[in-house]
Amino acid sequence: MNVPRFPSAALGIDPGTAPDRTHGADARAVDPRALIDLPTREVRRQSALQWPALRSRALRVGVPLALVVLWQLASSLQLVAPETLPSPTVIIAALKELIADGELQSAIGVSLARAATGLAIGGGIGLLAGLFAGLWRVGEEIVDAPLQMLRTIPFIALIPLFITWFGIGEGAKVAVILAATIFPMYLNTYAGVRGVDPKLLEAANVFGLSNRQIALRIILPTALPSILVGVRYSSAVALLALVVAEQINAQNGIGYILVNANQNQRADIIIAGILVYAALGIVTDLIMRALEHLALPWRPRFELA
Repeated sequence: MNVPRFPSAALGIDPGTAPDRTHGADARAVDPRALIDLPTREVRRQSALQWPALRSRALRVGVPLALVVLWQLASSLQLVAPETLPSPTVIIAALKELIADGELQSAIGVSLARAATGLAIGGGIGLLAGLFAGLWRVGEEIVDAPLQMLRTIPFIALIPLFITWFGIGEGAKVAVILAATIFPMYLNTYAGVRGVDPKLLEAANVFGLSNRQIALRIILPTALPSILVGVRYSSAVALLALVVAEQINAQNGIGYILVNANQNQRADIIIAGILVYAALGIVTDLIMRALEHLALPWRPRFELA
């Protein structure tokens, strides 16, 4: 058989790097300078990969610090009245005062217990309602319409009704948090269950899986990311509702500290309490992110450069 021959230039091959057929060698000629440049190229590639992570960390830390520095500078130059907005150093002193008295530690424990109780009950109800409405048509007909109507009512508007039903004790506070956390959990669970790819369900039917096996092996694992988003969102809403709930005749907790500070005109303690709420929200979100990462190690992550 005659094999056609083509010029090396037509094939896009540099004659200087073409295989050496005269000595039977089937390797391209390698420029020694390219071998010397390989470590430098690898270092540059690793530096290019590390730069976005370093930039992200620097921005996450640097921007809040810059805001605090500007805040302190404005207070030092008396651009803002200390009665209106105390300086960061004054607020840190207020935090130290609360910690030294032991009041802050006990208040955080009480407030977290309230938020966790309301979240457990409200989130559990929302999860069960979302599964019931998502897996069964009769469940959607029974549950979805009433919850869709109730979720449009702000939970703050329900406080007078809860006070009438549960009084001004712990029941009303937990009820406010419960009412705030049901709907985010329900909506995300329902959307996750109903958002399963129909092709997966068709494949399950082809393989002869029962309805119970389809629900446990396909629908629930596929809906898990949306369910975890509901847990994360509900935990954040629980802290928001906690701020409102602890204004109902609170005898302890962070809200009790804020009410006393407001009566005594202590703006530094008020801002310190608000920052404690914010810190609790950040810690809660980090915990939820960690749980989401552990439960969904297979989920791909894509970011635009």
